[in-house]
This record gives sequence, C-alpha cells and structure tokens, in this order.
Amino acid sequence: MRPDVVPGRAILDASRTGREVAGPALVTGATGFIGAHVVRALLARGRGVRCLVRRSSRRDNLRGLDVDIVEGDLLDRASLARGMEGCATLFHCAADYRLWARDPAAILTTNVEGTRNVLRAAVDAGVARVIHTSSVGALGLASGDAAADEDTPVRERDLVGPYKRSKFLAEAEVRRFADAGLDVVIVNPSTPVGELDVKPTPTGRVIVDFLRGRMPAYVDTGLNLIDVRDVAEGHVLAAERGRAGRRYILGNRNVSLRELFEMLAGVAGRPAPRLRVPLWVPLLAAHVAEAWARVGGPEPRAPVDAVRMARHRMHFDPARAVRELGLPQSPVEDALERAVRWFREAGYAP
Repeated sequence: MRPDVVPGRAILDASRTGREVAGPALVTGATGFIGAHVVRALLARGRGVRCLVRRSSRRDNLRGLDVDIVEGDLLDRASLARGMEGCATLFHCAADYRLWARDPAAILTTNVEGTRNVLRAAVDAGVARVIHTSSVGALGLASGDAAADEDTPVRERDLVGPYKRSKFLAEAEVRRFADAGLDVVIVNPSTPVGELDVKPTPTGRVIVDFLRGRMPAYVDTGLNLIDVRDVAEGHVLAAERGRAGRRYILGNRNVSLRELFEMLAGVAGRPAPRLRVPLWVPLLAAHVAEAWARVGGPEPRAPVDAVRMARHRMHFDPARAVRELGLPQSPVEDALERAVRWFREAGYAP
C-alpha cells in the first residue's frame, strides 16, 4: 500500500468512539465453507446479516436463510460501498482458496488487493469492527512435532505457494490499517471440517477422495483439525471479545495424516490406507499432473505446493483463542462424521 493511501484520522474517530454496535453484519464469502457457517452463527444470535455475493457464485449455502444479499466483488469498490452501507460489523471471509491455479497471480490479486479494497470500504462506511479471516498458512511453523502459535516467526520457507504468500501479504495490509486505528481482529483458522463444503476446499477434496477409494497411501505429515462450526463461533466471539489488532488461531486437535484417515475410516466404514510412501513419490506425481494441466489436462488433485506443504507438520496451539475468546473445542470426530454424511448426501461420493 502506498503511504498516500494509508488510512488516517477518519478511522481513529470512527473506531474509538465506544458507541454501541448497531446495524447488520456484512459477511463477504458468505456462500463459502467458513462464511456460510459464520452467517448461521450470527443468525443464531439474532443478528441481521447482509451477504456480499458474486453474481456467478452458487448460493446453495444461503438457501432458506433470512439474509439480505448484495451482489458484488472484492475488486469492485462500488459494490463494496453498497454492501457496507449502514453495517456495524464486517466479517471478511472471502478468499481465493486454491493450492493450484493456471494463473497464480489471480490468487494474489483477490486475497491481497481484494482485502485492501474491503478495508478501505469499511473505513469509508464507518464500520465499527472488522473480523479478518486469515489462515494458519500465514503463520510460522514450529520444528518437528511442536505446535506453533500466533507469535512463531515466519520464515521464507514456511510460505509455500501463492495461497500462503497471499494470506501473509493480506495480513500485512490488515496490520497497516490496524496501526492507523481501524478496529480489526485477525482470526487464523487451521483445517476446518464439517458440512457445506461446496467447492470443496483442499481438505474437503481429501475427504472426498478417501470416500471414493482414491487414497491408497499416505505420507508422514500432520495438521490441526477443528469443527467448522467452532470456527464460525470463533469469528463471532472474536467480534464480541477479541482485542483489536490481535491474532487468534482457531484450531483444536493436532493429528497426523494417518490418524485423520483412521478417524475417517471409523465414521465412513472404509479401510484407512496402510501404505506409507516417501514424499518424493507424490511430489513426482504432482509435477507430472501439473505439467499435464498446463497443456489442457484436468486440474491436479494433489498439486506440487500441497505436497511441499507436507514436508512440515502443520501443528498449532489454539490456547490464546480458547483463553481469551472462549473458543469451543468440539470433538473433531463429530465434524468428520457430519462431513462424510453431507458429502455423500450431496452426491460428492458414493
């Protein structure tokens, strides 16, 4: 962001008045996995909800909900201004969550420039509080099996691929606005699982591939799982209790990839893969799949960046969010069971 467009006194005057929050909440990315659950968490509290939705987006996740819909795009400033008019709170959940794209620049444009546009529109509209949905992908990683937290230093090698880099750079934009006085809280979801994963997300694809019998082997890696409903609750709790300018990891249980498959086997009635392969095997396959995709083949199911991420165990400590926000820690097995049931009922898997 150029110095001449850094937000200034207008934010300070708007965000430090201590006025009571009134008016609807705007949710960007409301048709997506996390956004759809944030909408439901807000409605459960009796909040009015407005959803910024792209004209081309599937709206299955909003069907039957009492929400106002404004068509718009993160790169269309006029639509952002329409969406935020009269809103007290903004939940910026929209993002381009892909680990592979034929044009990687598109991911950076949506997640970085789009975030800048959203924050500027929030300033202009006098939004009282902003919750920015980041990702643990923007955080540093601990060594070995240790769990990283919000303050673990980020190294260049931690930012694998355009998605992680874009979320890191988007957080830099958020901090610039926060330093200028915008009341903004950052939440960093780990790996949400549950129902309504319509695209599906990269994690959802792993579950679908498992259900289809396309996971014959696994690699030695780790991740942090959390029920997507708890992620949504964490967003609302961050709006109610979070400290301005502070990060909160929305996570729960650290597991190995093998443990994830064993949990899925328990709820899906399918055998977990028993063959462990070295990382170079899927990495070679990923390079071949990406080369084929670039000349017109299908999108790779396991892109190179996804395999490279598996070199490190992505374990995280959600203690700050549990302590300061009251983040729920629901059993991840229940969330996986709901995910399996939803994917099957929606026709993603037999």
